[in-house]
Amino acid sequence: MGTVEEGRDGPESYVLALSCPDRIGIVTAVSGALADHGYNILESKQFDDRLSGRFFMRVEVEALRPDSHDVTETFSELGSRFDMEWSWHDSDERPRLLILVSRFGHCLNDLLYRYSVGSLRVRIPAIVSNHTDFEPLAKSHSIDFHYLPVTPETKAEQEEAVLALAERYEIDLVVLARYMQILSPELTNRLAGRMINIHHGLLPSFKGARPYRQAYERGVKVIGATAHYVTDLLDEGPIIEQVVQPVDHSMTPADLAEVGRDIECQALAHAVSWHVEHRVFLNGNRTVVFR
Repeated sequence: MGTVEEGRDGPESYVLALSCPDRIGIVTAVSGALADHGYNILESKQFDDRLSGRFFMRVEVEALRPDSHDVTETFSELGSRFDMEWSWHDSDERPRLLILVSRFGHCLNDLLYRYSVGSLRVRIPAIVSNHTDFEPLAKSHSIDFHYLPVTPETKAEQEEAVLALAERYEIDLVVLARYMQILSPELTNRLAGRMINIHHGLLPSFKGARPYRQAYERGVKVIGATAHYVTDLLDEGPIIEQVVQPVDHSMTPADLAEVGRDIECQALAHAVSWHVEHRVFLNGNRTVVFR
């Protein structure tokens, strides 16, 4: 099974993403520079965080002239003037994902379906697992599969192998699609801002085994899922997306788990899509997300 490949349709388009300390004149300077370079603004979103004093902006543009030219020099100058962090991305670029998975395949299946029909605009050159369960699935999508078993004694070596694969495949984003291993600070720090995880929203109340059984016994009325960037603080990285769904007394633990699987897929897919579309900005331990 292949993926849907789409070529350019219409003018070249780009995304400018930036953040900086808030001050007067940022929007005027940015929009003026884009106009001077021959770019038309298709979409612009901005946020002024009054608590941190930081300004965030995402602008999607199209080239109106065949001589529209590189913005690097101009925005390097603006970056110095406004103490700005900025990046410029071709909208047709497809970031490269490395997916890690263990034995729960619902999130992996969902991502691969979205990838195969072209709604998730990425490339997935490889899947890594500490089990062999999903090797046939990977092969059905013509994706390389790497079986990297892990034990406490081999954990450091296994994580180095993961990092080596990320370098080999020129990976832009690592996605933990229910990868049931606690990662070391060494790994999470080296992939800071480039690794997304998903977990059920029953934490921290219902930890450990059988969380949905625990939730059932407590009579919970809502089930949730959280997608977040990975840090060395377990399941406490900056949150990108949360999805919740009401449940009721008629549902069994198995029903609750089924709801949980569905919304885990939704939350993870949203988070990955927004990240690769450059809609997510780190803001301390929080995120700004321009949906």
